[in-house]
Amino acid sequence: MRELPKAQVTQLKLGLMQTGEAMSPQDSKPTAPPLPPPSPPPAGPPEYPRPKLIFHTQLAHGSPTGRIHGFTNVKELYAKIAEVFNISPSEILFCTLNSHKVDMQKLLGGQIGLEDFIFAHVRGETKEVEVTKTEDALGLTITDNGAGYAFIKRIKEGSTIDQLKTVCVGDHIEAINDQSIVGCRHYEVAKMLKEQPRGVPFTLRLVGPKKAFDMIGMRTRAPKSNEGKMVNGKETLRLRSKGSATVQEVQNEFEERATKKVDDLLESYMGIRDLELATTIVEAGKDKKNPDDFAEALDSVLGDFAFPDVFLFDVWGAIGDVKNGRI
Repeated sequence: MRELPKAQVTQLKLGLMQTGEAMSPQDSKPTAPPLPPPSPPPAGPPEYPRPKLIFHTQLAHGSPTGRIHGFTNVKELYAKIAEVFNISPSEILFCTLNSHKVDMQKLLGGQIGLEDFIFAHVRGETKEVEVTKTEDALGLTITDNGAGYAFIKRIKEGSTIDQLKTVCVGDHIEAINDQSIVGCRHYEVAKMLKEQPRGVPFTLRLVGPKKAFDMIGMRTRAPKSNEGKMVNGKETLRLRSKGSATVQEVQNEFEERATKKVDDLLESYMGIRDLELATTIVEAGKDKKNPDDFAEALDSVLGDFAFPDVFLFDVWGAIGDVKNGRI
């Protein structure tokens, strides 16, 4: 039998079809060029969509009305307000909703109603006070503005701080014994104050909100307008420290009552009040079946707080009591 030349054998091998039949080289189809490599992901943090909502705002001590939009967390909100009124964002101590007064019941937390009017309270008088602890607790409840400023939310009647009439609700605590605490969270400041020894004087540097003019009365809410609105006033804009702001329904009765109870426990255990923190805790626990699952869920979102076990059990019990109608 005659042996085929090597070149012809090679051509036959290349022309074999899946059926085992040979095909001529001219019948074979050219292969497609390789696809280009995928484009690399964009550098930097992901861009979150900005809700297309417009809010009205004023400086609490008196100003024209401004319009702001396009923010997704508290720091961005402050930046937008500062831009409208040509001030630095660091001038803003905190904001209240629908009232220009220093009213901690109206304090802006992590949620804004879609018809809410925002009043920004800016830095006013700086003052230093000397404090001597006569008992373990000073009688202060601390909160913060979500942008690095801790301030006084409540003063207990008859307490050490209550005797110092220059210390007021709404005062930003800027320094303890000349050590700046700007940038510290409320629970860190509360811990520092708790650790001050009894009988040893220490100094607080406080910054009060700028006072309103005497002739300014209660402002009214912004006129109703559909411009820039996506939904009705029964919903709120939820601001988040990480991720995008979201529009969501207002809390139901269970969530509202449970959040208030958890906020009370935060004050009792940690000397702070923070409705946004309380809301996050309730969200972590409302669907959990046992305290271990709740503790694990809470640690995944709020691990930095290192809540003590006794606090977690009390919170778990409070959520269960509200859910079952016991409180």
